[in-house]
Amino acid sequence: MGQKKQRLLEARRHQSLTDGAQMPSTMEPCLGPPAALGPQRSIYFSSPKSRSAQLGSEFFDQPAVPLARAFLGQVLVRRLDDGTELRGRIVETEAYLGPEDAAAHSRGGRQTPRNRGMFMKPGTLYVYIIYGMYFCMNVSSRGDGACVLLRALEPLGGLETMRQLRSTLRKGAAGRALRDRELCSGPSKLCQAMAIDKSFDQRDLAKDEAVWLERSPPGSREPAVVAAARVGIGQAGEWAQKPLRFYVQGSPWVSVVDRAAEQNSQACSDKAF
Repeated sequence: MGQKKQRLLEARRHQSLTDGAQMPSTMEPCLGPPAALGPQRSIYFSSPKSRSAQLGSEFFDQPAVPLARAFLGQVLVRRLDDGTELRGRIVETEAYLGPEDAAAHSRGGRQTPRNRGMFMKPGTLYVYIIYGMYFCMNVSSRGDGACVLLRALEPLGGLETMRQLRSTLRKGAAGRALRDRELCSGPSKLCQAMAIDKSFDQRDLAKDEAVWLERSPPGSREPAVVAAARVGIGQAGEWAQKPLRFYVQGSPWVSVVDRAAEQNSQACSDKAF
């Protein structure tokens, strides 16, 4: 009987150890497979692109003039269907103030299916077509019918793809390779290079997966800004001369340089000291 009792006690002890190895302790979380099996991707970084640098809705919620100036130096990003990312630093913009502005598509407060994006929340894209084949991209600001036109970019990434996109649509000079400074130096060139068309109208720049805005890299120097007359609005009376176009002084990527405005800006700067 003594041996039988001893064997029974040993069997019970073995069963206790086996159960303990299979059941996790209630004091410790179950962490899953050990790290040795390979790195585990965090659910917090499962998004196809990082949003840490993306500018949100609050950036766009300001009047057209300060927004037009704030755009300078920020980076416009376009993700194509194949995953290619095109990047360009904004160097030129124009502000359109809404119903009071004789050069705005919303002058007089008129709303149409075409300009609806101008009356939507700040950050909404307003893309329209000119000459029946070219596109221009605007971003709505605070205030009904107010927006900012993006006029020129300094290309930063995807330049060869930009060159291909531009070469399929540009007029003249067939066969000549475009120089870097020609890729995005104008509102329609910008749209061609970034593959922006009417399908982007009324999209939210703060949330879209194919086009968004990122803040300028940390440590970037505040650009010297020139305020000049807008381009191509000769029929707008006195509004044609108002200094509502803003560009980075000295940038070779700007579409139209206004030497008189630059001299005036310099004179004002000198007076400030």
